[in-house]
Amino acid sequence: MPKKVDHEARRREIAEALWRIASTRGLDGAGLRDVAAEAGISLGRLQHYFRTKDAMLTFALRHINALADRRIRDRIEALDGEPTPRDVLRTCLTGMLPLDDRSRTGALVGAAYFVRAVHDADLRAEARNGIPLLRDFFTGQLRRAADRGELPPARATDDEAMLLISLADGLSTYLLLEVHTPEQALRLLDLHLGQLFGDTAGE
Repeated sequence: MPKKVDHEARRREIAEALWRIASTRGLDGAGLRDVAAEAGISLGRLQHYFRTKDAMLTFALRHINALADRRIRDRIEALDGEPTPRDVLRTCLTGMLPLDDRSRTGALVGAAYFVRAVHDADLRAEARNGIPLLRDFFTGQLRRAADRGELPPARATDDEAMLLISLADGLSTYLLLEVHTPEQALRLLDLHLGQLFGDTAGE
C-alpha cells in the first residue's frame, strides 16, 4: 500500500525549516528554493504544500503562535492549586518573552515577519488577528483580580491589558538586541506587575 503522508506534519516541518533560515538570515533570505533545501525536499514538493511564499509565511506565523499558546497553557496548568490572576498574567507574559533558544528563534522569525508585514496588507492583517483575543484575555484576568480585591477596579481595563502586551513586546525586542539579559527583563516585568497590583509581591 502507498505510504500515508501526514500533510499537516509536513507543513509543520517546512515551517520549521523556514524558521531556521529566517532566524539567521531574515525572511528575505528564505526563498522557496532555500526552504525546500533546508527541509530536504524538492521545490516541486514544497509547492505542493505552499503555492506562494506568503502562504508559507502565514502558516509559519500561525504555527509559531500555536506553539507559544500551547507552551503558555501548559505552564499555567502546571501552577500549584488555583492560580491567581496575577500568576496567570505573569505566566503569559514570561511565555511571550524570548528567554531560551526555542522562544528566541520564534521571536526572530516573528520580527522578520512583522518587517515584511509593514509593507503587505494581507500579512499585516494576519499579524493583527491575535491581538484582540489576547487583550480580552488579559482584561478578563484584570477584572478577575479586581473582583478579588487584588487590583483597583479602575486598572481593570482594555488599556491596561494593552500596556501589558506592549511591555512584553518591548522587552522581547530588547532581549533580542541584548539590551537586557533574561534576568533583567524578568525583573522589569515583576516591577511593573508590583506597581500594577499595588503590593510588594513583585519586589
